[in-house]
Amino acid sequence: MQARVIRNADLVRVPWKNGGGTTAEIAAFPEGSGFDTFGWRISMADVASDGPFSLFPGIDRTLIVIEGEGIELDVEGIAYPLDRTSPKLSFSGDDITTGRLLSGPIRDLNVMTRRGQFRHRTRFVESGVALLAEETSTAFLVALDGPFDVTLGAAIHSLQALDTLKLEAPQDLILLSGTGRAILVEIAPEHPESLPHESPTSS
Repeated sequence: MQARVIRNADLVRVPWKNGGGTTAEIAAFPEGSGFDTFGWRISMADVASDGPFSLFPGIDRTLIVIEGEGIELDVEGIAYPLDRTSPKLSFSGDDITTGRLLSGPIRDLNVMTRRGQFRHRTRFVESGVALLAEETSTAFLVALDGPFDVTLGAAIHSLQALDTLKLEAPQDLILLSGTGRAILVEIAPEHPESLPHESPTSS
């Protein structure tokens, strides 16, 4: 299993077009792809004001609030409050979506996969052993608290808050230790035989 730590401090945050916040890309496939060409994309966004979300036709999305009091998402006229007790929502990038902050700015984790090419699932994990789905091709562990240690064979990867560990071809068990939580993101191809493989040297 190949692993690479992506430090939160190294992420480049760029402003949204409407000035309502900033976003930082953690990883995307293919590497260097744009919004119209990615197969999957993981990013963090700082939301500073209420406003509309960008449309992403053909994309399945999951948004998880990781800092702040929360946000209410209006997805095609249906309101979904996301807060500390219920911080996650999966929805279609085709849907007209707006956000209303519940009490001040937030930071969220965004996972997006192109429908028909990839699918994803997300879950919160704590200290212990994580077993990944057999079809998972790429996985990410995003530490919500630090330090959070991930043991892979003889190697120990130490994550601080909001650092990410990217795992390629993750067939093994993952040993997790620490007092906090992390978000585990698993990405799997819909049709493995028809998709290009990510080069181990591309990251």
